[in-house]
Amino acid sequence: MQANEVKSFLEGKLPEAQVEVEGEGCNFQLNVISDELSALSPVKRQQSIYAHLNPWIADGSIHAITMKFFSRAAWAERT
Repeated sequence: MQANEVKSFLEGKLPEAQVEVEGEGCNFQLNVISDELSALSPVKRQQSIYAHLNPWIADGSIHAITMKFFSRAAWAERT
């Protein structure tokens, strides 16, 4: 699995979010930029991502994911 596949998939499922993905194979690091998701609790944020990735996790295509969430303003200040 490639990072661009994960990015395209998640951005298709979460149109309000920008997703930056690093990694390859079965280990990925996500930076999720979304005002909507950053307003949620940490558990709800992760659940929203895992809900979409669970089929790939279950079949072994994805083994490990690290996630960081940013509001659009916080992301703009960071870069």
